[in-house]
Amino acid sequence: MNKPLDTTLSLEIANNIKSKAKESFNNAFLATKLLKESMYVQGFLATTGKPYKPIEHCWLELEDRIVDPTLPHLNRTEQELYYFPVQRLSIKQLLAAVEEAKEDYPDDPPLPVYGDAPYEYYGDVMLGGHDYQAAYKDALAKCKELNRPKSNEMN
Repeated sequence: MNKPLDTTLSLEIANNIKSKAKESFNNAFLATKLLKESMYVQGFLATTGKPYKPIEHCWLELEDRIVDPTLPHLNRTEQELYYFPVQRLSIKQLLAAVEEAKEDYPDDPPLPVYGDAPYEYYGDVMLGGHDYQAAYKDALAKCKELNRPKSNEMN
């Protein structure tokens, strides 16, 4: 079950880190410095409206709630956002993965953190293996449900 989104804390953190649109991975990375007890979570976001398909996304999880430092740029209410987690990293694991990526691939951005090989592709999405495929399919089904055409009821 999805943890509830803490809108107030998400907006506060977004303001403190000067969050940027379409940079959920970096926004969440910066936010870990303020929420040291959090988990860095990569996965997919399903919403109403465009783009009508899951969005690769990153957020933080506390024990009982989600904190999304990209929230101000999503232009959706919390009731229109559905998070599908795949990969959870402690801050220690995240920092180690970022350092390794910087060493191994110095010309590429270190985020997102890729899962174990072999990677699978989903259109233009490539983040990991089977777990990503399952979460993507679930998020895609939710997108279709959320964006189902409304039937015109006649009186």
